Amino acid sequence: MRDVYTLPKDLPVPVNDGACDHLKGMHLPNISLPSTSGQSINLSLISGMAIFYFYPMIGNPKSLPEGDWNLIPGARGCTPQSCAYRDNFDFFKKKGIRVLGISSQSTPSQVEAKNRLQLQFDLVSDESFDLCHALRLPTFIYKKNRYLKRLTLVVLNGVIDWVIYPIFPSNSDSEKIQQWLNM
Repeated sequence: MRDVYTLPKDLPVPVNDGACDHLKGMHLPNISLPSTSGQSINLSLISGMAIFYFYPMIGNPKSLPEGDWNLIPGARGCTPQSCAYRDNFDFFKKKGIRVLGISSQSTPSQVEAKNRLQLQFDLVSDESFDLCHALRLPTFIYKKNRYLKRLTLVVLNGVIDWVIYPIFPSNSDSEKIQQWLNM
């Protein structure tokens, strides 16, 4: 069994390839996606501030990809990232900020992760890549499967206000947002 909770020390650092430069100021598209709540969520209709963190896939000790997954810059670390949001959730909740994790994983897979990690917020499935295509989000291919690259959007009333990309280490973005909000 492999440890999905701890980041290896020798992970490659992702570089900013400009793939998210177009996002700031964009309105979120009118797209509804299934969530772990059992309801569809239209991200463009969320009022106030929201944090949407995108990740390749939350692994579990049995499903972490075999092979050179750790060699892909930014691929490893979805569980630590989600746990960081879980651990900082009270801060965001007190500020009235909604947190959602988004990947192309199926909803049943995300329900398992939400329950196992005891997340207080929903995970959203973009399994069809509709949101990804509409926002032109960066992706990568690994063993014939397509994955979203790790990035975080801070959204205000449906408009992207801040983009964090790339993110390294994977569990650092929730703290960066807290620091930004406390400025």
